[in-house]
Amino acid sequence: MKIEFIEEQKFTQWWLWLILILVGVLPIIGIYKQIILEEPLGDNPISDLGLIIFSVFIFLLIGLFILMKLKTKIDKDTIEMSFFPFVKKITKWTEIKKAEVVNYGFVGGWGIRLWTKYGTVYNVKGNKGMAIELQNGKKFLIGTQKVAEMNEIVKKASG
Repeated sequence: MKIEFIEEQKFTQWWLWLILILVGVLPIIGIYKQIILEEPLGDNPISDLGLIIFSVFIFLLIGLFILMKLKTKIDKDTIEMSFFPFVKKITKWTEIKKAEVVNYGFVGGWGIRLWTKYGTVYNVKGNKGMAIELQNGKKFLIGTQKVAEMNEIVKKASG
C-alpha cells in the first residue's frame, strides 16, 4: 500500500495581489513626489528617511508574500508541513491520536492562525484541511486545496 501526498500552495488570490500592488505603488509615488520633485507630502510630511524606511518595509512585505508557501508531504510514516519561511513540522503517524479532513470555516484569515479550536491553523486559501490531534493533546490543522486526495490519504493511514 503506497501512501503519498504532495501539495504546494501559494497566495494566488487576485484581490490580495491587487491590494499589495496598490500598496506598493504608494511609496513609489511618495518617493517621486517628495524626494525627486521636492514637494512635501501633505500638511505634516514624513521625513525623507522615514519615507525610505516605510518604502523598504512595504517592499519587504510584498517580497514576503511572493516567497511564502505552504508545502505538505505525507507518506506512510510522516506528515511534513512547512510554511516557508516561518515554520517546519514533521509529525510521525504514531504521534497522532486523530486526523481528519474538515471544513474549518473562517478562522480569522489566512496564514498562521493561533488559538483556534483546531489549535494552530496553517493555510493560504480556502476553508478545508487536515485537522490533527496528537497523542499529547496538541492540535494543528494544515489547509489543502486537494481535499479528496488528502481524505484518501487520511483513510489509508488511519485504517
